[in-house]
Amino acid sequence: MLMKEGMVGLSPYQVASIRMLSAGIILVPFAIRDLKKFPVKKTGLVILSGLLGSFFPAFLFCIAETRIDGSLAGILNALTPLCTLLLAVFFFKTPIPARKFVGIVIGFLGLCLLFIVRGNINLSYLSYSGLVILATLCYGANVNLVSKHLKEVGSFQIATYAFTILTIPSLIILILTGYFSMPLTSKEVLYATGASVVLGIFGTAVASILFYVLVKRAGIVFSSMVTYGIPFVAIFWGLLAHEEITLAQAGCLCIILFGVYITTKSK
Repeated sequence: MLMKEGMVGLSPYQVASIRMLSAGIILVPFAIRDLKKFPVKKTGLVILSGLLGSFFPAFLFCIAETRIDGSLAGILNALTPLCTLLLAVFFFKTPIPARKFVGIVIGFLGLCLLFIVRGNINLSYLSYSGLVILATLCYGANVNLVSKHLKEVGSFQIATYAFTILTIPSLIILILTGYFSMPLTSKEVLYATGASVVLGIFGTAVASILFYVLVKRAGIVFSSMVTYGIPFVAIFWGLLAHEEITLAQAGCLCIILFGVYITTKSK
């Protein structure tokens, strides 16, 4: 919803750039504090992790939400564990039980039904929905990258280092898109900028910190429950914004999440 509000007065590229820039600025003190822990030899991988885990998805989600509802974007975000597993199998050569493939099939069946029940789907709508799916693939690639090549670096350190470094391209994009030549004191631009900053600080920086604290205190299994929570929170905000959400769409979400459950549950 903050993306939608930000794009009232700014372009999707500007909203995503402000989001990343504000998140990076907030996390700079943590990066400075842990500077001695920075894995210099892993700099390239840390930057790649930041690009895949935050930077590219931020832009993909903003661009997608110029044509699709935020609630649908939240539902599609639930595909992240399935995309993570697919990439683990095909690109990282990770062996998995056949049972997990059943979960993947169920999840993607729910995805197909989600578009079927909506009706009146054109190529443009599918293309912009595909940007969100591409973002989940980025998330999945990042999870595999971190688990395979950045095990010795703390998750929180990866986030702080990556966000801090990515403030540079974010600032460059803002300059190239003409943000600083806009009427920055106008009510519309101020409101849109404020929404984007709140998105960056709370939806990215603080959310990342809270998530890593949760992982550390409650473990990976419990913290993975956010996969189930995000779509329902997105639907809640969608209802407040009077977006079109049907019982059939909610049913498709349940099918997707059932597939996620089968894929992620232990023996």
